[in-house]
Amino acid sequence: MEAANSSLQVKRPLLDPRFEGYKLSLEPLPCYQLELDAAVAEVKLRDDQYTLEHMNAFGMYNYLHCDAWYQDSVYYIDNLGRIMNLTVMLDTALGKPREVFRLPTDVTAYDNRLCASIHFTSPSWVTLADGTGRLYVIGTGDRGNSPEKWEIVFNEELGNPFIIIHSVSFLKGEEHSVGLLLLRIEKEEVDMKGSGFYVSLEWVIVSKKKKDSKKYKITKHHVLRGKSVPHYAAIEPNGSGLMIVSYKAFKVMSGGQDLEESMDEDRKEEIKGEPLYYWQQSEDDLTVAVKLPESSTKEDIQIQFLPNDINIKLKGIQVLEGKLYSSIDHKSSTWTIKENNSLEISLFKKNEGLMWPELIVGDKQGKLARDPAECAAIAERLMHLTSDELDPDKEQPPCTAQDFEECDIFLEESASLCRFDGNTLRTTHVVNLGSNQYLFTALVDPKKMPCFCLRHDVDALLWQPHCSKQDDMWDHIATFNALGYVQASKRDKKFFSCAPNYSYAALCECLRRVFIYRQPTPMSTVLYNRKEGRHVGQVAKQQVASLETNDPILGFQATNERLFVLTTKNLFLIKINTEN
Repeated sequence: MEAANSSLQVKRPLLDPRFEGYKLSLEPLPCYQLELDAAVAEVKLRDDQYTLEHMNAFGMYNYLHCDAWYQDSVYYIDNLGRIMNLTVMLDTALGKPREVFRLPTDVTAYDNRLCASIHFTSPSWVTLADGTGRLYVIGTGDRGNSPEKWEIVFNEELGNPFIIIHSVSFLKGEEHSVGLLLLRIEKEEVDMKGSGFYVSLEWVIVSKKKKDSKKYKITKHHVLRGKSVPHYAAIEPNGSGLMIVSYKAFKVMSGGQDLEESMDEDRKEEIKGEPLYYWQQSEDDLTVAVKLPESSTKEDIQIQFLPNDINIKLKGIQVLEGKLYSSIDHKSSTWTIKENNSLEISLFKKNEGLMWPELIVGDKQGKLARDPAECAAIAERLMHLTSDELDPDKEQPPCTAQDFEECDIFLEESASLCRFDGNTLRTTHVVNLGSNQYLFTALVDPKKMPCFCLRHDVDALLWQPHCSKQDDMWDHIATFNALGYVQASKRDKKFFSCAPNYSYAALCECLRRVFIYRQPTPMSTVLYNRKEGRHVGQVAKQQVASLETNDPILGFQATNERLFVLTTKNLFLIKINTEN
């Protein structure tokens, strides 16, 4: 099955073109501080972990974990190897964090270790990595009832250290399974280009049949490899697929080789000869030329144009068929037979300006033929970047850092959203995110996949994946007005999140400050826009909380009622919903 080139459909009713901005509110936010019995088990990067990937994966790790199944319940791991929990019932009666589990081994003795990671899989299951390469699956019972008892049901050493980034629990027939995504950064032994490291994303499934008295065991273990840490990676609730948002694409590996490449070896042999077709493109249209047998007539040719597909038959035999890289105006598309016995097809792009990397998704039978005039024009535009002299004396550089704007810095970075099928491990859907910068991940409903938030123009749009909808897998569920623009000015931001009910978004800096951006709410007083003379019915507020500490922020979580901020020695609670 070839990957479908998909897109994200924005819901216009969720956008507010008349949004006027955030009004700074000086209304104080209640803030409570708890001193920890033992410091958080922070693991700092070593000298040999110098890459951007190490910083993204481990240096910016969120040490505070939220149990989405029981809101306002957070966990962290301290340097005594204890998993500590704080569940808030009443802000004015806060107790000390309590121990719910202790790591069986002393991990501080390991030099080559990562931060311990935990993920709340279901209301009664937890997955845990101790940072040394050992994986635990733990049955907790109903965590809503106290006292709870955490019991290890699976415990295995899996090699080099890793962190858990997602896990799910699902039933298939009589078999209970826990699916996990493990992230490692490995030393590249063969291809030493770039940093010399690659990112390994491992999809592990631990299972046991209900009637089977034997313990849980690993039933599947797939490895995906990429060159960048994924912004977002999550397993579908039923374990049938995997979704990844990343700057550089991930590929499923099999025996050390790219799985899709190995499955396409026979196909590669077929296309080593003369290309089946040549194609050219401009910003507005495409031209495809297909060589025909001699004495071919118009009556021999059948062509079907669809908005996203093309189908060409010659004398009833399939010549070319597949899903186009992007949409076309199929009603305006035409074809004709040229004098040199070739079929010429003209396609008109719906997304004008989008340059296609391929004509048909996954098809290798054609060749892109560049227009000589276009190549000459490109060469002329690039002439000033070359010189006949080895080291020309430059009196003044062509541009300075001040000449670049923020949009220029990320010009080459274009992330993609990919879905992998759980059975075939082939890519089924691909979305080119283009300039839609990834902002953060939020878990709105623990029974569904985590949401991801992307920047669209100045706004921040929240997307909910739906694995059951093959034709419309991503649903635009909320908009944070102008937040994409606002967050770009926060140079020291470390963590970014939103409330599960979308009532606010919040980001915190590396030290002390937390910014809250509330959704527009009705005003109790009458306000007017002075420029337009119209009544302003709703106002969006911005609030700033400053923590009384000089310790760096290590963890950050948002719930509907509160913000939790973790430092090395303290846990802060900021009351967001002050109406209760």
